Amino acid sequence: MADVFDAGSLTSIDDLPGSLAQRVYQSLRQAIMSLAFPPGTMLRKGAICSELGVSRSPVSEAIARLASEGLVDVIPQSGTRVSRFSIEEIRESSFMREALECAAVIKVARERTDEQYAKLARNVRLQAMLVEDHDMVGFYQTDEDFHSLLMEFTGFPGLVSTVAMISLKLKRPRMLLLPEPGRSPDVVREHLAIVEAIRDRDPQAAEAAMRTHLQHLISRFEPLEAQHPEFFRSR
Repeated sequence: MADVFDAGSLTSIDDLPGSLAQRVYQSLRQAIMSLAFPPGTMLRKGAICSELGVSRSPVSEAIARLASEGLVDVIPQSGTRVSRFSIEEIRESSFMREALECAAVIKVARERTDEQYAKLARNVRLQAMLVEDHDMVGFYQTDEDFHSLLMEFTGFPGLVSTVAMISLKLKRPRMLLLPEPGRSPDVVREHLAIVEAIRDRDPQAAEAAMRTHLQHLISRFEPLEAQHPEFFRSR
């Protein structure tokens, strides 16, 4: 059930960096982003405090930060609930991400350095190795790194944070797609097509490859509302 809360799913904060509130935030965020706390889960501050060995103050501070990111809903007189997905927000975020990443890959294909191309090529080789090893957690992170590198290589620092903010609406629902058989090798091939176009300094081919890659993801998001209605907001 989406409303079952298990504080035991939280990562220990002992080895995490930052202030106490920062460490509590990281532990909660990881549980939310990994779907260990699924959409709709009611967070119980007392249980979080007991599990992490902290007072209510850093937990409240962490929850306020998660609320500012749209990851939890603070409900007056009721408590805090992990935010449910919105198919409209997923569509909007997908649209904005496609527009920005296609523009970015055009710029990178035109202006890339040999070092930048080498980093992208190494990343895709690592993706392939992780797929062979059936390491989906590692593959997911390396996939994220691939897109972050492309944004970084535009030379626009604000673009990296903007795309990261837009993509936040997509990361959790994407976790529902990871187990799909055969998709990970396809992602590697799509990334390779993007990198080959960048290698050839072909902006049109790079844009086309990126658009194909992102639209595959969008098409896979659409059925999720019917498959997991408990994770989505009612319309």
